[in-house]
Amino acid sequence: MKPILLLPMLALLGAAPAPPQWVSIFDGKTLEGWTPKISGRAVGEDPLKMFVVEAGAIRVSHAGYPKFTGEFGHLFWKSPLTAYRIRFEYRLFGESLPGIKNWQGSNSGLMFHAQAPATMRRDQAFPVSLEMQLLGTPRDPAEPTGNLCTPGTTVHINGKLETQHCILSSSPIEKNGRWMRAEVEVLPSGHISHTIDGKLVLRYSKPELDAGDEDAKPLIAAAGGKIMLTGGYIALQSEGHPIEFRRIEVQLLD
Repeated sequence: MKPILLLPMLALLGAAPAPPQWVSIFDGKTLEGWTPKISGRAVGEDPLKMFVVEAGAIRVSHAGYPKFTGEFGHLFWKSPLTAYRIRFEYRLFGESLPGIKNWQGSNSGLMFHAQAPATMRRDQAFPVSLEMQLLGTPRDPAEPTGNLCTPGTTVHINGKLETQHCILSSSPIEKNGRWMRAEVEVLPSGHISHTIDGKLVLRYSKPELDAGDEDAKPLIAAAGGKIMLTGGYIALQSEGHPIEFRRIEVQLLD
């Protein structure tokens, strides 16, 4: 008797294909595949070890920084992405560096649809990107987590262009110290959603480069005038407050 080929049979019966797999992009031990870009330094330079691995997590460590003097940092994953889900756990903890502004306290983020680190100016504070802003308390003012910030970009909410730089989510205000679960979904249609601890907290669409932003202008020129954002890099952010990231996984949707 010939063996029954299960997959063709399932296809004939109209069975749904298996969902895409979640793939870890952090091995829990090293920063293999990740590249730092710190304001004021060249791509790949991190002499004071802003980004380290400790106890299975990527730690934004400010142990080598006695004071914040503009050293915004971003740790980029090596591969650009288009349509995908990314999920991770994060924990804000400890004290902010002296010298930060109020809005930097208990503040970090996940940047996505970001420009390549090699295209950033040496002293550029933030990559042109979308940011899932990660906040906690104590912080003044106290605000929810899972927000959206738009350095060099714009989005649409409920079909209308949103010009505000940071848009608050519906997440509750969270205290520092505990591990939180976060997820971003970027659909092929350009619809994007933020989830915190399994609950949808923000939804928007149509990400575009901001033609009025000085850092976005060369990217628009390089794209032949195109402003629609259909992909880019992801990066973990350092803004002057300690944070850890772990269990970082990606599910490709394209």
